[in-house]
Amino acid sequence: MPGENLTREEARERAGLLEVEAYEVELDLRGATAPAPEPFRSVTTVRFRCAQPGAASFLDLVAPDVTAVTLNGRDLDPGEVFDGSRIALEDLAAENEVVVDARCAYSRTGEGMHRFVDPEDGEVYLYTQYEPADARRVFATFEQPDLKAPFTFTVTAPEHWTVLSGGAQAGRAEAHQDGSATWRFEPTKPISTYITAVVAGPYAYVEDRYTRAFDDGRELVVPLGALCRRSLARHFDADDVFTVTKQGLDFFHDHFDYPYPWGKYDQAFVPEYNIGAMENPGLVTFREEFVFRGKVTEAAYERRANVVLHEMAHMWFGDLVTMEWWDDLWLKESFADYMGALALAEATRFTGSWITFANRRKAWAYRADQLPTTHPITADIRDLEDAKLNFDGITYAKGAAVLKQLVAYAGRDAFMEGARRYFKRHAFGNTRLADLLAALAETSGRDMSVWARSWLQTAGVDTLTPQATYDADDRITELAIVREGPETGTGSETGAGGAPAAPPRPHRVAVGLYAQPGASGELVRYARAEADVVDGHAVVGELAGQPRPELILVNDDDLTFCKARFDEDSLDTVRERLGDLTDPLARAIAWAAAWDLTRDGLMPARDYLGLVRRFAGRETDIGVLQGLHQQAHYTVDHYTAPGHRDAAEQRLAEGALSELRLAPPGSDHQLAWARFFASVAGTEPDLQLLRGLLDGQAKIDGLDVDQELRWELLLPLAAHGAADQADVDAELARDDTASGRRHQVRCLAARPDARVKERAWAAVVDSDELSNAIVEATISGFSRPGQRELLAPYAPRYFEAIERIWRERTIESAMAVVRGLYPALQAHRGTLDATDAWLRDTEGSAPPALRRLVWEARDDLARALRAQERDGRG
Repeated sequence: MPGENLTREEARERAGLLEVEAYEVELDLRGATAPAPEPFRSVTTVRFRCAQPGAASFLDLVAPDVTAVTLNGRDLDPGEVFDGSRIALEDLAAENEVVVDARCAYSRTGEGMHRFVDPEDGEVYLYTQYEPADARRVFATFEQPDLKAPFTFTVTAPEHWTVLSGGAQAGRAEAHQDGSATWRFEPTKPISTYITAVVAGPYAYVEDRYTRAFDDGRELVVPLGALCRRSLARHFDADDVFTVTKQGLDFFHDHFDYPYPWGKYDQAFVPEYNIGAMENPGLVTFREEFVFRGKVTEAAYERRANVVLHEMAHMWFGDLVTMEWWDDLWLKESFADYMGALALAEATRFTGSWITFANRRKAWAYRADQLPTTHPITADIRDLEDAKLNFDGITYAKGAAVLKQLVAYAGRDAFMEGARRYFKRHAFGNTRLADLLAALAETSGRDMSVWARSWLQTAGVDTLTPQATYDADDRITELAIVREGPETGTGSETGAGGAPAAPPRPHRVAVGLYAQPGASGELVRYARAEADVVDGHAVVGELAGQPRPELILVNDDDLTFCKARFDEDSLDTVRERLGDLTDPLARAIAWAAAWDLTRDGLMPARDYLGLVRRFAGRETDIGVLQGLHQQAHYTVDHYTAPGHRDAAEQRLAEGALSELRLAPPGSDHQLAWARFFASVAGTEPDLQLLRGLLDGQAKIDGLDVDQELRWELLLPLAAHGAADQADVDAELARDDTASGRRHQVRCLAARPDARVKERAWAAVVDSDELSNAIVEATISGFSRPGQRELLAPYAPRYFEAIERIWRERTIESAMAVVRGLYPALQAHRGTLDATDAWLRDTEGSAPPALRRLVWEARDDLARALRAQERDGRG
């Protein structure tokens, strides 16, 4: 990567010097439709003040060429002031105007101005994606979140295109004789550079509107738009997107007492998107995989609705009020994750969404918080590369879980009132942690600093375990919760990086007692109490005298962020009766606890897989079921002792096929079991069944083998050598679409052939020509768990290549390669030693962000080896 890594110190110095008044950005995208387009013209005018006349500063711009720079009417030599990532500005006046005329590159990595050609109709689609700092790939900027300003965009593009920006369109587009037109947009409110946006192309656009009447007689009207590629429009259920959008706007207006401030609300579903979505005010962008081409489960609709509401929460948390620097990224992401989940549960049809949060979303956070690179929720972000890597499970899911704990601790009314004061006090400005804590302290009457030190400024996850004693009548004499702190498990651990940890975190937890009433065969909760765990041992006095339970569930109702353990009796109950729990949230918490035991090497992988085989078929929540499928697959691939692996996978396939045949025809559960069966199928009869389902020779009542499912059936056939290139090409002929081409690349790279693997490796590592989506598909096909011997020669080549990859690629592209090609399937001591040697040899020379990725991969591998050793002991 070029030398474009802005540091926090540079940003602070520039923010202290400058105040930006306005941007005007003109983009000429007419050349985008050419087969090999030249860079596009970008002309940026920035007006800004300087607190110290005569001082020097710089603009950020990553571009192939700058043709002219004018500062306060003075022409500057681009060859002297532009170094490829910055434009030097010297001898500034009190009031300044700089104009930069540049040629900027179209992107194929999803960063900056991404360009995509639709294989179905040849149409070109463009969109921008900037977070944290890629606006500078499209126009000259002061690329940091605390230099906000209004933005006025003007875009020239083919006349038949749809062109949108964050601001409303100002009048009709002006047509030109060459078949192009120019769109002008109203100035935005003051916003940060990373949430500006442009979407351009022949998108299919659907309109609606939202209205809201306020108590004072005012009425808010928000024009709504939803768009996707024209060739996807037949699959686009925009009505459902609009329904969730309106429900969310109602919910946030009810709770925030601050009218939606951005005018219109467009939602664009765009191709080859690297992330789930981006909260650009007035023009939110989403990955187009949320436009479902085939049958999906209700969990997929829930996931999409959650993302819609997460991004909508950002219109207030993140867009209206923005963090000063990326240290406080959590100020927007944690809140959006929590508020999105809350709105999903209380304003939409997805009333059980906290179940999914407890079982799946928090699993992401627990993994991240146990890595050697874990960090506090309020992180130490030294530069932009640090910032890029901190869009992780801690910033999002742990932060949301901690806010859920805060609501239990401070009260929901106080929390919401604090948010309302925060918005009104800092609207269109920038904040730090202290600003939010001040508002919450006012409304809750609590000292938020102690809570913040414990939860926001320390790293790691606590473990809570119940301990119970009973009298002669089998009634509880004492039930206590034992807290073990992160890492050392003693409660007096050191935090990440060796710094002393804060005092024990306060946990507000619920403890549930479960037993079978009569001969019902069900496990139900008969007693519940809440308690505050503030040190290493807390007695739940309210439960004394209760009859002996079959199961004690710590963190019942999922109030806090912790690993919940079982006492011995409860663990025996989970092993024998997990499926008898009638409450879906309690069941999800028990599943999550069993998964934590497996990851920590305390439960043999074979035991966890046994739970899945015995009880997953009784799981009613489809999101939890699909999460269990993913975890079971990962367990076979990474946590099962090598000598047991083939048999374990075969037993999983047998169980999956049995559940597939038992599932109600046409149900979500049937589809989920079909996908899982395909993913673990490996015996000749299993592969024959997959082939039969593809060819129409085999039928399972109610199972619709649509195009997306066809590709999922073909992938394991290709990976096991039961489908060749002709089969894959024939399938592409049925589905020559953007999705079809990604599936084709994945299937071709999955074939068990050394020449195939060499070509796939070369395409990703030796060349930078593939788009981000095709790189992802190639890596996915290349790294197949059943091909460990075939992949072994690439382990040393990985360590030889990654520094060059990091140096030459954009960070998004480099991250995909470094993470995706780490030799995790070579699970033996030699791979750990090779990783340690690379880390040792590159200390002080390799970029910290690259080393962090390798450290994390190493930790996952070390954990897998511990789990395999435990599974081998039985």
